[in-house]
Amino acid sequence: MSKNKEFSITSAERYSLALFELSEENNLLSPIEDQALSMLNLINQSDDFCNLIKDPTISQEDLLKVINKIVENNRFDTLFKNFLNFLIEKRRFFFIERILKSFIETCSKKRGELKAELKSAKNLSSDEIKKISELLTKNFSSKIRLNYVHDESLIGGLVVQVGSTMVDTSIKNKLQQIENRMIEA
Repeated sequence: MSKNKEFSITSAERYSLALFELSEENNLLSPIEDQALSMLNLINQSDDFCNLIKDPTISQEDLLKVINKIVENNRFDTLFKNFLNFLIEKRRFFFIERILKSFIETCSKKRGELKAELKSAKNLSSDEIKKISELLTKNFSSKIRLNYVHDESLIGGLVVQVGSTMVDTSIKNKLQQIENRMIEA
């Protein structure tokens, strides 16, 4: 089982790098990245589509029909369409989520961006998220690619992680610290 997992990670990185290089050669990096994000959103939002991707019994023809319909409806670039069809023909479409995430990370690294995670107890507006991103960009002297998650379990406050640096101002964390001190006493 571990050999399969390593193979899938390695092959996903190879395919994502191939997509990156093709996109860069054809000056389509930005639109292909947007299309990859759209495809990832579709995978994350539709359980039916996610199950379809992972279903080994679905025929290549049926999968090609579905993907080509999605490509047509979203007006994806021909390069991206051909890449998706290639993955289906090579029976590697099962790894599409991992491939696209790796592709987006590669694009981000090439732009010199740092990946950051933001969790908040309160649902933040896009302006608040933008301000936090700008503050992080200023403090870390690097462009930040912020992934925001609303997490009610925090009770209140924020958790921000940039690389190995973590700032946890959540009430949940403070309560955990108090509990730990009480146990130690």
